[in-house]
Amino acid sequence: MTEQQAEPTGLEIAVVGMAGRFPGADSVGRFWDSVLDGGERITSFTADDSIAAGVAPEQARHSDYRHVHGVLDGVEYFDNVLFGYTPRDAALLDPQQRVFLECAWAAMEDAGYAPRTGGGAPVGVYAGASQNAYLLSNLLRTPGALANTSPQELLLATEKDLLAARVSYHLDLRGPSVSVQSSCSSSMVAVHMACQALLAGECEMALAGGVTIHVPQHEGYLHTVGSVFSSTGHCLPFDAGADGTVFGNGVGVVVLKPLADALADRDSIHAVILGSAVNNDGARRLSFTAPGVDGQVAVVRAAHRVAGVDPRTISYVETHGTGTSLGDPIEFEALTEALGRDGAPCTLGTLKAQIGHLSSAAGVAGLIKTVLALKHRVLPPSRHFTRPNPEIDLDSGRFRLLTEATEWPEYGGRRRAAVSSFGIGGTNAHMVLEEPPPPTPHSVARREHEVLLLSAREDEPLLELAARLREHLETHPEAELSDVAGTLQSGRTPQRRRAAVTCTDIDSATAALAAVRPPSADARDRGVVFMFPGQGSQRVGMGRELYETEETFRAWIDAADERLDFDLRDLLYAGDPVENARTLAHTGYTQPALFAVEHALARLWMELGLVPRAMIGHSLGEYVAATVAGCIDFATALDLVAARARLMQDQPPGAMLTVNLPVAEIRPVLDAETAVAAVNGPALCVVSGPVPSVEMLEKRLRAAGATCRRLRTSHAFHSPMMEAVAAPFVSRLREAVLRPPEIPFVSNLTGDWIRAEEAVDPEYWIRHMLAPVRFHEGVGRLLSGPASVLLEVGPGTTLRTLVGRAGDDHVLLGGLPDPERAADGGAYLARTVGRLWEAGAPVDWSRWRRDGWSRVSLPTYPFRRLRHWVEPTPGSGPAPAVAAAHDTSDARPLLGAETTGAEGAGAGLSETVLRIWRELLGTDDVGLDDDFFELGGHSLLATRIIAKVADATGTGLPGDALYSAPTPRELVALVEQREVPLVAAVQEDSELMAQLIADIAELSPEEVEQQLREGS
Repeated sequence: MTEQQAEPTGLEIAVVGMAGRFPGADSVGRFWDSVLDGGERITSFTADDSIAAGVAPEQARHSDYRHVHGVLDGVEYFDNVLFGYTPRDAALLDPQQRVFLECAWAAMEDAGYAPRTGGGAPVGVYAGASQNAYLLSNLLRTPGALANTSPQELLLATEKDLLAARVSYHLDLRGPSVSVQSSCSSSMVAVHMACQALLAGECEMALAGGVTIHVPQHEGYLHTVGSVFSSTGHCLPFDAGADGTVFGNGVGVVVLKPLADALADRDSIHAVILGSAVNNDGARRLSFTAPGVDGQVAVVRAAHRVAGVDPRTISYVETHGTGTSLGDPIEFEALTEALGRDGAPCTLGTLKAQIGHLSSAAGVAGLIKTVLALKHRVLPPSRHFTRPNPEIDLDSGRFRLLTEATEWPEYGGRRRAAVSSFGIGGTNAHMVLEEPPPPTPHSVARREHEVLLLSAREDEPLLELAARLREHLETHPEAELSDVAGTLQSGRTPQRRRAAVTCTDIDSATAALAAVRPPSADARDRGVVFMFPGQGSQRVGMGRELYETEETFRAWIDAADERLDFDLRDLLYAGDPVENARTLAHTGYTQPALFAVEHALARLWMELGLVPRAMIGHSLGEYVAATVAGCIDFATALDLVAARARLMQDQPPGAMLTVNLPVAEIRPVLDAETAVAAVNGPALCVVSGPVPSVEMLEKRLRAAGATCRRLRTSHAFHSPMMEAVAAPFVSRLREAVLRPPEIPFVSNLTGDWIRAEEAVDPEYWIRHMLAPVRFHEGVGRLLSGPASVLLEVGPGTTLRTLVGRAGDDHVLLGGLPDPERAADGGAYLARTVGRLWEAGAPVDWSRWRRDGWSRVSLPTYPFRRLRHWVEPTPGSGPAPAVAAAHDTSDARPLLGAETTGAEGAGAGLSETVLRIWRELLGTDDVGLDDDFFELGGHSLLATRIIAKVADATGTGLPGDALYSAPTPRELVALVEQREVPLVAAVQEDSELMAQLIADIAELSPEEVEQQLREGS
């Protein structure tokens, strides 16, 4: 083993996710394309552009003014809806924090971990931002922009110290949140601190990075001799023509985990951080802003020691490379001293030549570039390099700069790289990286039918996400579908607009993704209600595919087979289908088989996290409900069902007839031998009795114009013809141990919730066998409850047909294919699981997935481009001070919304409240029934709204009024309830008002105070 392939130190950190936006590149993928082509992404503009951006004309037209900057597209856009900001608050928020927040979300998704999971492993956030230029150039220079904004609100929206904490809050991350500020090295120091926190066990995963957004973006600089700014408008690191840098905007975030954990969790590993170090130059340099050789040498060597590597094995260094006449020679000297002149050829990288100096985001931009270079095994080119700076000796050492992208040789072992980042003030950071380890071969227990999950806050991003995923799979046909499905199931935060795609391979996946359409309704927090059908829905082969593929289902069927006195598995899944169908038609076989399949299917759904909040069964189905509810153990229930079925089979033949009439119209036409067996709908009943009596009844009803249909049954269930079963069956019931239900279910006997005393009473189950099934009433009880998914747990569609329309709150789904149709049970199960998730049911995808899948990098959330921007007023000075609690009716408020001002005498209370809400929320789209908190409201804004409403109406309101009255309509009602009668009377009686004023005018302030104390 060579030194380069030395044993791990245990300090390795894996880069498992990345996200970023850079000049000319709105994603990490496009950023890498930009790096490879070597093109410059610095934007050039005109003097008129600079003047329009707010630069003084005399300065913008100066001969030494350089109209260049690394522009970041879309800084004015922010998906405030996803993050719960009102338009007003979004326009106040520092664009750096907005963009970083979106990139943090994307980085988590890129790593395959869902933001807002809550309560999981602690995830830390370490981040740095530059000065808030938006505050200085836009908010403070726009009259009225800060009207109705309290100092605390402004602080929360603009203070860069809150960057990391804001990410932790909105992504629900529970590890340390640290905002890091060390000038140009901030983001690299943030990554170093995140690595240290992971090694110390303070968190199990960490986000780290930085952001710089200087506005206006079309603002260049006035070059002066000796400054850090380039005279040419180009950054030329290590080149003979280098004399300064050019600045730009950008953001980058990486997701980090200890390497051992990342390997164990089958994460997608982009590169490995072997070690890092941070120090400061101290005073051993020319000035506070100047770099120092000794400090840079020390930090590089310290990083090598931590990484445990020989510096001669490092073959690429992404330099700080600002292109200044002082900085480049110092950095080159330090690298030469720290890495030596001997060893593998070492290429120097210079990202700033392409996109400019990103200040607080510069380090993480260089890190992401280096990670991508290691991942793709490509040495990137250096833009603008022609001939070396005379003070840099490239001929006698191992360093070189490339002008074309080149394949990265191994040099005898794993490829290694380093990244440097140095800040004004002397804080230096250096990091050593290595290419990712080769993937470990693994065997995946694949599902034949995979479920790909897509969700978004609104329809537009949902459709965009489907298009992006389709394009990704078309360009990556080698993708493992189980990895894609697993990543989407565990690594995305479910939103209200959902689509689930079922597929068997990449081609079927792309075809299904192309057909995605917006859902008909939002996903809601829906519990699941199990509905168990009764006799008549059975068929040979029911659940065959589930028996072959689902361990839980198979185990319960096997358990039933071992207990029954006939071969259940042969009857359902083997032998002659025609002969088996004849056998299965006998009640003695039908009921145990149907009970076993429905119970096994219920246990499978529960294994997938879908524990029912309630249940209902139809006749035999109630035995399954009672078993799942814990009233009867499985073995006892199966014995009882089998005994009941044999007893019923021994009774004389009978018939059953479905009639489309209300029960009140059916009963008068029945004779003594026929009975109502079930009430399945408001105009749908089942009649049961001897065959001749039922045939005669059918003729009479048809002659009267009623719709009838004979059921395929051998006996007259739920009729007096079953009375002979009662005595022998009740003795079996009395031997069984019956318990109160642990899960509520609806009784067929009463049409209401089963009571504990009923569930444990053997006589109840006898009455249940003989009396009509009051299914329609039971369904009504379920539909009057909270929003739910009514899942038919058994073959066919009988119960869903009986339920009919369930209203907007409820969704009807089936668990097995229709017996009349040839269908793949595995495909049906996958589609149903997907539809359950679409509706909002709590599917546990960790139980659905097979072992061995890996997280993979997939397209991330397509944030909506909603513009939230305060345009500065040309030529204006600083805006007035931030508003306190008083009105600023003479100022133009944020986003141009109208101020409330004094309310007109004729203005209605509802209009008054709505105007205040619209003003302080920053949007006209507010209705009387809109919820304050769903609109993005928060406690500080709630306090201000209550204060303004109280001031405008003269009504005393508690500070927490919006928590009890969160809509304008409810707040209006609260105001009306709290109006003081005396005040109302005074307002209506001008003479009384005049007298009060006169009385008060004659009193001294002390006398007024005394009378107030006395309650006068």
